[in-house]
Amino acid sequence: MPSFYQIKTSQSFFDKVREINLALVCLLVITFFFGLLSLYSVADANFDPWARNHLIRFIVSSVLFLVICLVDIKIILKLAYPLFFLNILALILIIFIGTETYGATRWIRIAGISLQPSEFIKVSLILCLAKYYHSIPIIEASKISRMIIPAIITLIPVALVIVQPDLGTAIIILIGAGSIFWIVGINYKYFIGTFLLLCASIPVGWQYLHNYQKERVFTFFNPERDPLGNGYHIMQSKIALGSGGFSGKGFLEGTQSHLDFLPEMHTDFIFTMYGEEFGFIGTFLLLIIYLSIILVSFNLAVKSRSSFGKYVSCGLIFLFFSHVFINIGMVMGLLPVVGVPLPLISYGGSSMLATMIGFGLIMNCYINRDIILAKEGLID
Repeated sequence: MPSFYQIKTSQSFFDKVREINLALVCLLVITFFFGLLSLYSVADANFDPWARNHLIRFIVSSVLFLVICLVDIKIILKLAYPLFFLNILALILIIFIGTETYGATRWIRIAGISLQPSEFIKVSLILCLAKYYHSIPIIEASKISRMIIPAIITLIPVALVIVQPDLGTAIIILIGAGSIFWIVGINYKYFIGTFLLLCASIPVGWQYLHNYQKERVFTFFNPERDPLGNGYHIMQSKIALGSGGFSGKGFLEGTQSHLDFLPEMHTDFIFTMYGEEFGFIGTFLLLIIYLSIILVSFNLAVKSRSSFGKYVSCGLIFLFFSHVFINIGMVMGLLPVVGVPLPLISYGGSSMLATMIGFGLIMNCYINRDIILAKEGLID
């Protein structure tokens, strides 16, 4: 029987190590290196305060990535629900003991370390939904009775994140969940119905938006209405990107960034600073690398024989893509401004950790691609 039809029941440690896809690892390291250079530039050719921490966080995240790659996939399957509920508990705790920054309560301190649970709920939700749909016959996925639980599972974290408030993360959570629904083959009529329902609820939802969120929407349609206030960020971002030209102003030579015209250069608007210094060539190269990460990951995902592996991998790929698309679209003025980091580039420990956990899970599903999983574990 050909090897791709063989069912494996176990793998040795060294077999798993040899299965790690080096192409994906190299692409992740290269992307991180671009982020390290950008943070070094943001701090005016200084490793402190951002580049050094970014490097340390990547090293820690890489160790966790490796551990997740090599762990038994049965353990991941069994932990899918507990990890989700643990993240939900963290989101609830934020309401009472969370740390407020810039008017939003999104962080919780554990052993002196600030963590943002909303970054991890994205990954744990994918795991939770993947396990749920893995445990039911695929032909029943579109039954109303089978859709109630995943709908509740999705809406709970969305509601808790909106309360913080963090509308951008809530949207990404919905995109991640929606990708799982699409992958398992939910009838397209439900997607159309959900879209129409969301459109119809816009007037009601608008009443519950914070004033600054409403201003962001107005600014998106007309940044010039308040060039020194709400429209300042996006206008300066466009100026910086445009001034980069074809080849950029050169490393450490960005004027908009180094003269402090750009806001949040080390986090949400880091792509703008990168574009100013490296121009069209540099940004095109970065986009090619991101595209390569997505294509390589998808190539790994489709090789998994278990539905759980396919659902987890594809859901996490969509999650990664949505981060890249929303962040770059935001700084270019194509989307409203929301707090969405650029994966592996933006400064942020929780974002870095969640991203590497996600790719560790994708790699794990690939390494265990020939292992067929039952509802609660391995088929012996």
